Amino acid sequence: MLNRTPRIVTLTFFLLFMILFFYGIIVAKSFLSALVLGVIFSYLIYPLVNFLELKARFPRILANLVSIILLIGILSFGIFIMYKNIGIITADMPGLIAKAHNNIDQLGAFVESNFGVTVESQNKVIKDEINNLFNFSSNFTKSVFKGTTSTIFTMGLLPVFMFYMLYYREKFYKFIIMVVPADKEDTARNIMKKISAVTPRYVGGVFTVVLILTVLNSFGLWIVGVKYAILFGIISALFNLIPYFGTWIGASIPFLFALLTGDSPNLALGVILLFVIIQFLENNVLTPNITGSYVNLNPLITILLIIIGGTVWGIIGMFVAVPIAAMFKIAFENSKTMKPYAFLMGADTERRKKAVWRQKLILKSKRTIRKL
Repeated sequence: MLNRTPRIVTLTFFLLFMILFFYGIIVAKSFLSALVLGVIFSYLIYPLVNFLELKARFPRILANLVSIILLIGILSFGIFIMYKNIGIITADMPGLIAKAHNNIDQLGAFVESNFGVTVESQNKVIKDEINNLFNFSSNFTKSVFKGTTSTIFTMGLLPVFMFYMLYYREKFYKFIIMVVPADKEDTARNIMKKISAVTPRYVGGVFTVVLILTVLNSFGLWIVGVKYAILFGIISALFNLIPYFGTWIGASIPFLFALLTGDSPNLALGVILLFVIIQFLENNVLTPNITGSYVNLNPLITILLIIIGGTVWGIIGMFVAVPIAAMFKIAFENSKTMKPYAFLMGADTERRKKAVWRQKLILKSKRTIRKL
């Protein structure tokens, strides 16, 4: 009878592996984050590359270059708009602080007249916090763009990774087929086919939703009367990359700004009403019809992955956590030993089947109507 390894030894090796794994990916963050983003963005622009190669008859090198340059141009334009608007708000910071103090004075007078708390005792607590809040915002803005400037050099590897991943995609595909055992080749092909279908749809859908929300947020904040509407519209839309509660995290920024610097509390109430409407549209119209249920991850697992990704790699980790998890889930679904983990990671299977069945029924009905 073979001696089994004690559970405590197995657990010790597992914990040691996890510690070394997370330590390694944190230390190699600059390189690995660029590599992972390169994989995800390569999937994102692959449909365009494939269209240019097959339909427009572009050479592969030219198709890759055109697609990458187009993506970089769009991202650079968004960063430029944010940078320009942040420069304006930074220059206006002294006036904003003075306006916030004035609003606090009015609030203090209201509290004193109705609740008997003196303005002096209120100012001692509140005004110091207001100063700290705006000073933190200014310092945070400077640190973010200082960090962004240094990150640009690291992200310079991203287009290189994307180009060679797209150029040698068939070689990578054949390499994986050569590595797996002969009896697993069909499974490997099926996994890669599903990943190639799910990843670009999900990532492209997320970017589409963020772009639409940027326009809706900016226009809505401008209608409500919030200053720097474009900046706050972009920032609040970017938080939508965080599922479930990202919209309200993004909404808290223009809400606090309107509450502290607005001419009336009605401005802050208008911001809340605006984001209630936008949240309804995002949950019931945009996300279901654009991103759909491509990743089909359990909400709890999704939130945990986002927290872990943010702890390890910051904002980049929060963005890549979901598509990476979706890739692993697809691989787990095609493995007998890992199927329980795929089941744990997945959302409500019955609801998803019903949703797919409804979509197929709607498509079938539309085809029937067209024939008639």
